[in-house]
Amino acid sequence: MSSTTTSNMLVSRKPINFLRGWPAPELLPAQLLSSACQRVLSNQAEYTEYLEYGADEGLTRLRSGLAKWLGAHYKVKPDLERICITGGASQNLACILQSFSDVNFTRAVWIVAPCYHLASPIFEDAGFAGRLKAVPEDEEGIDLAVFEEKLKRFEEEDQQGHQEKPFKCFGTDRKLYRHLIYCVPTCSNPSGKTMSLRRREALVKLARKYDALIISDDVYDFLQWPLQGPVSAERLPSMSMPRICDIDLAMGNSENDPLGFGHAVSNGSFSKISGPGVRTGWAEASPAFITGLAHTAATRSGGAPSQLCASMLAELVETGKLQEYIEETLRPAMQRRHRLLIDAVRTHLAPLGVSTRASSMEGSESFGGYFVWLDFPKEFSADLIASVAKEEDNLILGYGNMFVVKGDESGARFNHSIRLCFAWEAEEDLVDGVKRLGLLISRMRKNKEHYLKLAEAGALADMSKDV
Repeated sequence: MSSTTTSNMLVSRKPINFLRGWPAPELLPAQLLSSACQRVLSNQAEYTEYLEYGADEGLTRLRSGLAKWLGAHYKVKPDLERICITGGASQNLACILQSFSDVNFTRAVWIVAPCYHLASPIFEDAGFAGRLKAVPEDEEGIDLAVFEEKLKRFEEEDQQGHQEKPFKCFGTDRKLYRHLIYCVPTCSNPSGKTMSLRRREALVKLARKYDALIISDDVYDFLQWPLQGPVSAERLPSMSMPRICDIDLAMGNSENDPLGFGHAVSNGSFSKISGPGVRTGWAEASPAFITGLAHTAATRSGGAPSQLCASMLAELVETGKLQEYIEETLRPAMQRRHRLLIDAVRTHLAPLGVSTRASSMEGSESFGGYFVWLDFPKEFSADLIASVAKEEDNLILGYGNMFVVKGDESGARFNHSIRLCFAWEAEEDLVDGVKRLGLLISRMRKNKEHYLKLAEAGALADMSKDV
């Protein structure tokens, strides 16, 4: 296809971005945040606290409100001593690595794959480049049989590592772990899978055996809905899974952990439920772990981040307005968007041999999160499809190998999978984008030799890197 023809096609086609994992503008609770901001800044006695440096653990109002809300949702005893306020899930991941890992003592980082594609660089920035290990998923989430075999083999071969002395020197308020495990157990990014209860329990037992810390990104737990019928406050069992940190805490101290730091931390965020720009989240774990996390030096120098935003969110959580917004606006909107996308996939892609999972967990009737994971026939690679889609149809797609574990690409590859986000684009564009993708696949099949030659010649390689 000539460059002139391609240019003409792009001019006539509105760009549609299926890669961007952002909430659409109409999903942002701007009015609620505006009212909360005016309220907390209207009284000097209050706003002085909110505009000054904050406590290391974060604003007590928000911690207390979260403890009650999360306790009711997860059916655990509310305990604000288990919670500290963070600058969001990504920033907090970096803080966890600062305070609970060591490049000498911590031997490996195990990441469930396909994985959130921007997590690997955070681990690399902490000094773990070359030590990230892929753990594949199966239908229940993490494939524990494969993982345990990999862990056992790694421990047998890593005799030198057992002799390494820690580089960092902490007091008794923090613990260094031999291994790190990173996962998104509920409505995983990118696969959309939810880890079963038995896998969560077995994963905790494995972490305790090998002195590992499970860092669990629990950012989509509130964004789940039934596949059929209206959204309601009542949750199906698949939408009310116990968090890994709660399972760990219920087991008591392990032999590797006499001081009770625990082997799991829940990384929560307001990004998906009130807007990424608030840059506020929370961590929940054992009280000992939370104290250690709050003592991260970057936090102690000024106190918990997002002090002002935390005060606004505390106002919304205390009054129940944020919870009401999630139940009455956000979850129904996400259910509608997901249905539109899935219906379009069934109409325009399924007849071409493209498949996707119906629910987040085997045997359940619910879905959640932001993403749908598609598996394509093996005639074209996903990165070729994404490159052609960008050049010829103004479609930006998340191709499968974008979500490999960096440095262990051979551990789990996704040559024929594509991730679509249904949270960002306008609803009508979700349908139009899937229709375009179906027409693109049909067009590529009719001119298969041409596109395979382009792939072989590397003519579209730069396109796939830009996606």
